Amino acid sequence: MTEHPNSHGRQRTAPTRQAAVQQTAAPAPGTAALGPETTATTAATAAAARLPRQPDGREGGPRGLGRPESGRPESDDPATGRAHASAEAGDPGHEATGRADEHGGPTGRAADRPGRQDPGSGADPVAGGSPDADSRTHPGRTPDGGDDAAVARTRPEPGPDAQETTGAPSTGRRAPEVPGGAGMPSAGTTGGERLRFVGAATRRIARGIDLDEIVLGLCRATVPTFADAILVYLRDPLPVGDERPVGPVVLRLRRTDQLPEHVRGLGEAGGADAPVDRADPATDLAAIAAERCEVRIGGPLAEVLRGVRPVYGDSSAARAALPELLGEDRAVPDRQRTILAPLRGRRRVIGAAVFIRRADRPAFEGDDLLVAAQLATHTALGVDKAVLYGREVYIADELQRTMLPDSLPQPTGVRLASRYLPAAETARVGGDWYDAIPLPGNRVALVVGDVMGHSMTSAAIMGQLRTTAQTLAGLDLPPAEVLHHLDEQAQRLGSDRMATCLYAVYDPVAHRIVIANAGHPPPIMLHRGGRAEVLRVPPGAPIGVGGVDFEAVELDAPAGATLLLYTDGLVESRIRDVWTGIEQLRERLIETARLTGPNPPPLEPLCDEVLGMLGPGDRDDDIALLAARFEGIAPSDVAYWFLDPRPQTARQARRLARRALARWGLDELSDAVELLVSEVITNAVRYAERPISLRLLRTDVLRCEVGDDVPQLPRLRQARPSDEGGRGLYLVNRLARRWGATRLSTGKVVWFEMALPAHTR
Repeated sequence: MTEHPNSHGRQRTAPTRQAAVQQTAAPAPGTAALGPETTATTAATAAAARLPRQPDGREGGPRGLGRPESGRPESDDPATGRAHASAEAGDPGHEATGRADEHGGPTGRAADRPGRQDPGSGADPVAGGSPDADSRTHPGRTPDGGDDAAVARTRPEPGPDAQETTGAPSTGRRAPEVPGGAGMPSAGTTGGERLRFVGAATRRIARGIDLDEIVLGLCRATVPTFADAILVYLRDPLPVGDERPVGPVVLRLRRTDQLPEHVRGLGEAGGADAPVDRADPATDLAAIAAERCEVRIGGPLAEVLRGVRPVYGDSSAARAALPELLGEDRAVPDRQRTILAPLRGRRRVIGAAVFIRRADRPAFEGDDLLVAAQLATHTALGVDKAVLYGREVYIADELQRTMLPDSLPQPTGVRLASRYLPAAETARVGGDWYDAIPLPGNRVALVVGDVMGHSMTSAAIMGQLRTTAQTLAGLDLPPAEVLHHLDEQAQRLGSDRMATCLYAVYDPVAHRIVIANAGHPPPIMLHRGGRAEVLRVPPGAPIGVGGVDFEAVELDAPAGATLLLYTDGLVESRIRDVWTGIEQLRERLIETARLTGPNPPPLEPLCDEVLGMLGPGDRDDDIALLAARFEGIAPSDVAYWFLDPRPQTARQARRLARRALARWGLDELSDAVELLVSEVITNAVRYAERPISLRLLRTDVLRCEVGDDVPQLPRLRQARPSDEGGRGLYLVNRLARRWGATRLSTGKVVWFEMALPAHTR
């Protein structure tokens, strides 16, 4: 027979239950010799066996029939009906609170509750519970090991006169709703409503990525729906992964939340105009709680944290633990109006949460302990994941920062600026890189490259290719040779390691630039008059293909021009192709140059303007941008000679250097410069077979360069008193501002710099 819904609660269930007992009381054939208890048990078992099994594994009649075992009638209330439907259909929140028994509530099994102990938790004083943690006296468990919540669930649900039966004051009218109070777990809350609340709360907690979002999700989900105030303590510092904290366990107050004052009186008998009881501990406890707590080993707080399960505030364990956590002089609400819930992560307790209700609210029930356990478990796991994610972000940031140059050099004759943007906040590493490498003769190598992908692997490959490019640039190889060696290195790293790269060498003395390309987008030259052109550079094949030749071109680099090197993330996206993006970039440069008239735009604002062309859907890849403003060195500031390697060459070099210094008005440096030039030239004449080059450059310093065809680099050493040589570089080291030697493909260059007099700067 199908039972019809009745909105009067349990009033119709007594006759039905009585009829069912009478039917099952009649002995079946063959059971006359059995006792009354055995007969009733056998009949109940047979009746249960005749009921069809539901899809979720529970026994009972077809969906829509009454379940006399549960004592819960069908209801005309849409909210209650939805709650029953969601419980039968397998609502996610239902699964979160444990497997449902025949009464429609959690079974209370230890394996289904978040307090389950984790073996091997280590020596951490609050890492895990002791083996007899489940056997200790607990407010939510009966002496025989049962659950107080399960016993409470066997009581009939309150009917329309629930306020009179529970002792709550009745105003005769419906109290105003508290914001967020829909589905508030309290006295008389159905299991479906409780499940919906847990499901919504856990979803809100799970949406957070970092610590603040997760803790804020817990506070906003529970206040005022579940509690009037909450305090969340986390370990400081939070352990990461498997690392074991060193030192005492310290809990620091991460966040507090409480019901705002303008709505604290809405649920009271006096309505919104009722005065706020400032003596209520729940009213101001969140504002005066201790900011820091050091957990004593073996203390009451450590024992509660090791027990993992939430406890009522009036239990003996919590009465001793809460003053240690909140402060000795803090008043805690009496009775069952406080829940202390440890926050246990994957391997250890990482904090604690305190839920508090005011005196006008119903006290916490047994099922509220299970709700607090679920909220604490989801919060702790979210905090664990946030800590791991934060560590990954930190590693990614450090990796990307070390892969890219901390600062760009500022060689004479060129100014540099750069930008790097990751593909997204969740992918902070990538394969894009840029570099500027000073070369002999005040030249500079400009490099920009892009390894496929934007992951840790791409960043690692990028780091190896960048290091290889720096090494090859130090050998002063031509750009095409550098790309050839990079291609070989990429093939050694793996068959699928591919990248694009553009390598350029700028000579400020000759005002020329040599560029070689390996499948990279072409650079753009912005001239002084505002004209922007895409340089015609042979595209070449990407690095890692193998078996291809790279071609270099030499172009003019006039003073005042700006060269932009970039990766394809700047000009290519899902909504535009590469050449469309290049044309948009060229037009953007022209518009920016018009703002400054005949003068070239400043580099740093120019880079910002270039990145400003990106739209909301243009960030599909990471972006590297390198801008070089060519200034060059005037021919009047350069003196250059070729000298034959003869014994008279040192004297000739001194005479030429003295004349150049006199022409520049640097006679004060003549003695020191002649001595150092003589020492360096003498060493070159001793070993060189081809003509020696001597060049003086006047910029912000006086730089002297001597080149020969001998690849061996000179080394500074301490000469003994009996040695005839070995003191030339010692003099250079003592008198020069800086000095060094660079190996070239045709030999080497030894250089030194002298500071200019103050009146000539």
